[in-house]
Amino acid sequence: MEPSTPWIAVVAVLAVVLFVAAFAVLTRLVRTRRAMRRAGLPTGPRWVFWGAVLYFVLPTDLMPDPVYLDDIGVLLLALRTLRRSPGSGRRTPLVTESKETNHSFDSFK
Repeated sequence: MEPSTPWIAVVAVLAVVLFVAAFAVLTRLVRTRRAMRRAGLPTGPRWVFWGAVLYFVLPTDLMPDPVYLDDIGVLLLALRTLRRSPGSGRRTPLVTESKETNHSFDSFK
């Protein structure tokens, strides 16, 4: 066995782990968009969603495909853009008041 064989195995395992992480983020992006459309909420620009999906699928990348860090970054950026409210330019808070104390938790103001 050559001395470089363990390194090749480590790199291959790392590439598989990064691909699984990128695929998980892609799945989350698709499910979030589908849930938002079913609820009748705006999903933001269509080109952001489809651009991120195409960037993940197409072989042309900023970095070679065994390194999926750029794919993960593009998918996370699209997910962040998808979850923003279109009018305010920032995320809407999930909880605005506490029922027990009636204090406002709206930290986005």
